[in-house]
Amino acid sequence: MAEADEGQRSGGGPFGTLGGVVLGLVLLVLGYGFVTRLGRGGSDDLPPEPTDEVVGDIIQVGVRNGTDVPGLAKRTRNVLRSKGFDVLEADNYERTDVDSSFVIDRVGNPEAARRVAEALGLAPSRIRQDIRPDLYLDATVVLGADYATLTGLANEPVDR
Repeated sequence: MAEADEGQRSGGGPFGTLGGVVLGLVLLVLGYGFVTRLGRGGSDDLPPEPTDEVVGDIIQVGVRNGTDVPGLAKRTRNVLRSKGFDVLEADNYERTDVDSSFVIDRVGNPEAARRVAEALGLAPSRIRQDIRPDLYLDATVVLGADYATLTGLANEPVDR
């Protein structure tokens, strides 16, 4: 009987060595989380400096070049990103003979489309609506022959 009592004591109860290992791992993870949180400074960190004209909410945008000017969609992407927009794509439009640039509201959020248009200096009358939630975009910018009149595009370098 003395052997049975001794075996139970060395096993560490019903969980045995496994319970001790699990408890040790839990304490290790909690300790790591505590130490790394202290290292970051907690919630007293200052937010990053905003770029000029950062928009309040994240607006996801696609840019399409409706002209035969190479690199125009990428130049516009750079301008919009510098203003805080999340530009997910910059590519060619289905045509290259678009006269006037416009913005397409893709999700039924006219405020998001208005902000994009405003950032490029486009009048609200240049906003159209074509709901396409499958694109995962709030708005699409289609650039036309009037691109040089848009805010920020006249002096934007192509390779950036």
